[in-house]
Amino acid sequence: MPYYRSVGDVPRKRHVQHRAPDGSLYAEELVGIEGFSHDSALLYHRHLPTAIVAAEAVPPVDAGLAPNLPLLPVHLRTHALRTGADAVTGRTLLLANSDVRLSYVAATAPSPLYRDAVGDEVLYVESGAGVVETAYGILTVSEGDYVVLPTSTTYRVLPSGPDPLRLFVIEASGHVGPPRRYLSPRGQLLEHSPYCERDVRGPEGPLLVEGDDVDVLVRTRQGLTRYTYAHHPFDVVGWDGCNYPWIVSIHDFEPITGRLHQPPPVHQMFEGPGFVVCSFVPRLFDYHPLSIPAPYNHANVDSDEVLFYCGGDFMSRKGAGIEQGSITLHPAGFTHGPQPGSVEASIGATATEELAVMVDTFRPLDLSAAARATTAPDYPWSWSGRTR
Repeated sequence: MPYYRSVGDVPRKRHVQHRAPDGSLYAEELVGIEGFSHDSALLYHRHLPTAIVAAEAVPPVDAGLAPNLPLLPVHLRTHALRTGADAVTGRTLLLANSDVRLSYVAATAPSPLYRDAVGDEVLYVESGAGVVETAYGILTVSEGDYVVLPTSTTYRVLPSGPDPLRLFVIEASGHVGPPRRYLSPRGQLLEHSPYCERDVRGPEGPLLVEGDDVDVLVRTRQGLTRYTYAHHPFDVVGWDGCNYPWIVSIHDFEPITGRLHQPPPVHQMFEGPGFVVCSFVPRLFDYHPLSIPAPYNHANVDSDEVLFYCGGDFMSRKGAGIEQGSITLHPAGFTHGPQPGSVEASIGATATEELAVMVDTFRPLDLSAAARATTAPDYPWSWSGRTR
């Protein structure tokens, strides 16, 4: 995030002696973006973060990714997927390209320790509650939270409560953050940004866990490796910097409205390499006397559009079978828009209670075997009123 924080026990200067009460030196770990030329965090460990005692390759799982051919709009029902897994190994990959992977999981079990060394991750909490433990400290999560986990953050997810922790997972191939147009040259969120630093939550204190010979699953561009560390990686007594895990809630996103229908960029929440993330939240509709609140038909010339429907009533999709947990894919090359009758029905409406997360990608998305298995077969023909 674009502002500096200091948590726990750190010395007055960087890279000077910092000793434990017994006189031993704490071990520094600099976690930096783009080598040493961008944001970083400096962590102080009780033990060497490099001390591995074993490593093994984890065989990959073939998700059965294949191009969306023939080119069709797609409706996926995520609530038809299994529950009871953990939030890391239990993810069901649905859509992917070389820039981003989109998965879903309904977790009830604690996850293993995990580190994604390919890119940042964003976990959107559809429902449920839990704790994300990280080397930086604890993040408590609930419905509507976006959890941004920087590349190479070691973490695990612990669901809490009687219901599954339902997560829409965005795995990037690089770094994710607020759109650049929201930021000043020095990184402050500007007045026109729909959220600001006051909405951001980060770890409030260190998380210290004892343990020896601890496994951590690590994802790299080459595949998965399971490392065994001599000591538990949650041994950080303090850290500072601008690169750390953080949360912002979709409910803190302040919508931008106007007299006429606003284009999708006003809903933007984050940007990543080759994609953007948008939040559709309850808001007032357009107030021109002749306005049409429903979106216009549009062709995604440069992007595939993914919408995850996570609450409320999405008026433009009535009649299409959209429900809580639905995901739609409207690919580049396909003109799409409101369902028949939605445009006329929207006239005179003053507000919407819809809640959705949108991911627009600038490369075509492939569908996994699991995605194809949960596809609603009649969705592509819902604009014509015919079935096949």
